[in-house]
Amino acid sequence: MSKSDKKIRIGLFGLGVVGSGIVNIISRARNAHAEIRRICVRDLTRKRAVEVDPAILTDKADDIFNDPEINLIVEVVSDAEASWQIVSRALRAGIPVVSGSKAMIARHLPELIDLQRRYGTALLYDASACGSIPVIRNLEEYYDNDLLLEVKGILNGSSNYILSRIFDHGEEYASALSRAQQLGFAEADPTFDIEGYDSLFKLVIITVHALGVYVDPDNIFTYGISTLHDSDIRYAREKGVKIKLVAQVVKVAPDRFTIFVMPEFVTPNKYIYSVDDEYNGVVIRGECYDRQFMFGKGAGSLPTASSILSDVMARLHDYSYEYKKMNFDGRPVYTTDVRLRVYVRYGATTAVRELPWIEIREQYFSAAGSNYLIGDILLSDLIAARALLSAPDIFLAHIPLFFTDRDN
Repeated sequence: MSKSDKKIRIGLFGLGVVGSGIVNIISRARNAHAEIRRICVRDLTRKRAVEVDPAILTDKADDIFNDPEINLIVEVVSDAEASWQIVSRALRAGIPVVSGSKAMIARHLPELIDLQRRYGTALLYDASACGSIPVIRNLEEYYDNDLLLEVKGILNGSSNYILSRIFDHGEEYASALSRAQQLGFAEADPTFDIEGYDSLFKLVIITVHALGVYVDPDNIFTYGISTLHDSDIRYAREKGVKIKLVAQVVKVAPDRFTIFVMPEFVTPNKYIYSVDDEYNGVVIRGECYDRQFMFGKGAGSLPTASSILSDVMARLHDYSYEYKKMNFDGRPVYTTDVRLRVYVRYGATTAVRELPWIEIREQYFSAAGSNYLIGDILLSDLIAARALLSAPDIFLAHIPLFFTDRDN
C-alpha cells in the first residue's frame, strides 16, 4: 500500500469469535482509517455474533482477491491449511496480510518469510502469540540486539485458567476443565491447549523474533497437563509452589539455546506465579537489563482483535517485520544436550526408573501407586522417551535451574 493511500480496505476471512471481534473493534477505531469491504465465510446462512451488511458477505475467496479496492487481507480462520492457502496466495499477489493463525505460521514460517522477501509483501501476526500482549513487535524492535537470554512464560490462557481454579480455588481437575469449556476458554476437545501445542506454536514464532532461529515444532519437547493427578497437586502444595504450563526459550551458552514446553513448579518469587485465570504472562531476560515482564489477556474475541487492530494500523504506516536477527553473525544453534531437573510421578509404568538419569535426587514409593522420582536428565533423553512419558499414569514437571543464581 502506498503512503498516499491512507484508507485501509480490508478483505476479512473468518467471522467466528475473533472475526466478530475485529468487526466490532474496527467500527470503534476512528483513527484506524480502515473499513471492512468484504468478508469471506464458509456458511452464509449461519447466525453471527455481530451484525454485518449481508451484501459484504461471500463464500468465495475470489471475491476478495479479485477486488482491486482491497489493500489488506486479515485472516482469522480456524483451519490451518485454509489459512496457509489464503496467506500464501495473498503474499504472491502482492497484498499485505494480517494473520492470527499460530499453528499455520509456526509450521510454515520459513516459507512465509521467503514469500515476503520474494514478493515484497508484508505479513504481520502479533495476534498469533499471546493475544493482546505485544510480544513479537517488542522483540522485533526494542530487543533488536543479541543481549537477550531468555523468553519464558504462560502462553496459553485455557490451561492457565484450569490450573488457577485448582490451585487458587481448590477445584478438582475435571471440574476446572468443565468450567473452562463452559466459559469458552477451552474447546469441546481441549487437546490443543492442555497438551501444550498452543504454547508450542506461539513459542516457535517468538523464538524467530527473539533469536533469529527457526526450530521445527516436531523437534521440540512438549508436555501438557492432561495427566495431572491429585497427588501432583498435593505435592506442589506441600512445597509451597504452583504448577503452571510454561514455555521457554533460553540461551544455555553464547552459541547455543534450548527450547521446550512443560508444566513447571513455580515458586512465589517468580513473576508468573501470580499470572492467574485466562491471563498470559511473558518474562524477557537480557544480559544487561535482567527481567522485563508483560502481562495481559492472551485470548478471546476483543483482546485478540485489539492485536489485529494494532497490525492494521501498523500497515497504515507501511510497517513490516525485518527479521533483523536472522542476519546476525554467530546466531546460536538449537541444542537438546541440556541437563534438566524434573519431577516424574508414575503408577504402574515403572520403566521411568530405567531412563538414563544423570542423577536421581529423590524417590518415593507409594502403596497407592502414586510413586514419584526427582532427577537430572538430558533434554535429548526426554525427547527420546516421548512414547513412554505419554502413558496415562505418568505426569512430568520441570524444576527450573536456569538463572537461579540471579533470582535469589
